[in-house]
Amino acid sequence: MLVNALYYITKDNNSIKCTLCPHFCVLKEGQIGFCNVRQNIDGKLQSLNYGILSAINTDPIEKKPLYHFHPDKQILSIGSVGCNLKCNFCQNSEISQSHTKDYPFIKEVTPEQISYTAQSINNNIGIAYTYNEPTIFYEYMLKTAKLNHENGLKNVMISNGYINKVPLKELIKNIDAFNIDIKSISNDFYIKHTKGRLQPVLDTIEYIINEGKHIELTNLIIPTLNDSKKEFEKLISTIKEIGGVNIIFHISKYFPHYKSEIKQTGTKKIVELFSIAKKHLNHVYIGNLDCSKGQNTYCPICGNTLIKRTNYYTTVVGLNKQVECKKCKTKIKNIIL
Repeated sequence: MLVNALYYITKDNNSIKCTLCPHFCVLKEGQIGFCNVRQNIDGKLQSLNYGILSAINTDPIEKKPLYHFHPDKQILSIGSVGCNLKCNFCQNSEISQSHTKDYPFIKEVTPEQISYTAQSINNNIGIAYTYNEPTIFYEYMLKTAKLNHENGLKNVMISNGYINKVPLKELIKNIDAFNIDIKSISNDFYIKHTKGRLQPVLDTIEYIINEGKHIELTNLIIPTLNDSKKEFEKLISTIKEIGGVNIIFHISKYFPHYKSEIKQTGTKKIVELFSIAKKHLNHVYIGNLDCSKGQNTYCPICGNTLIKRTNYYTTVVGLNKQVECKKCKTKIKNIIL
């Protein structure tokens, strides 16, 4: 289903300039943007993946990962195809690097249908826009998110953060929580391995924080590319400067995939970087790794266990209904029950 896209400028000779993300693709008639899903058709920018879903699943909210946003709840997770980065290590390349005609398991679902589905699921808090980069099914996400809010449900966005401020400003009104994947603190890394740039991602993170929205960050650790202690400490220092000591940070294990044949991240390296991050941040977690460290949430004042987690099985044990530590009565401001 073709839908007129938002955020573009008409130029000379029927060409257009997309202003959704920092690539600012200039497209002649018939050309498709860097993301694979926005095309110049008759001098208008069209969204090729509106209502085109590659996956619809109900997941624990912790799987996004969002550890401090309605823990132990379910969320309906949806994704489309395409991405506005070209990570050569992409862990979801089957959908993120596809065109709408390439991926064989497409489902066409209207915003009304998916919002109704979200309402019908027990213990479900809303919809997560995830799997591929949701920025590039912007129009569909925006309409669905508005419907979701009207129906009293939440919206969360799992994103690479590569979006311009103007469209983010409109979208953020209807998004309740974000997990932003910050891939490295090196701009050279972004240029070489993702075909993007670092600064727009940092700008997105800072804007979300300034708007008072719930945010958690994820860093995929890739051996030899972004796993040096020096670079990681710089990343943590930058994140702390932007978001403070209580920003929520997830460390994720890389596996060889897509164009990358680098060996998977070792447990020792993950634990080492976890220890570095914990020296600076109060809430650091280890994902997709069977490890006893980096699972539970603790009170930053008295150390009391607030939330226990085992393989996405989550129990809130140390918080009262006012989101205070039961032991020391400290208000935990970055947890939403």
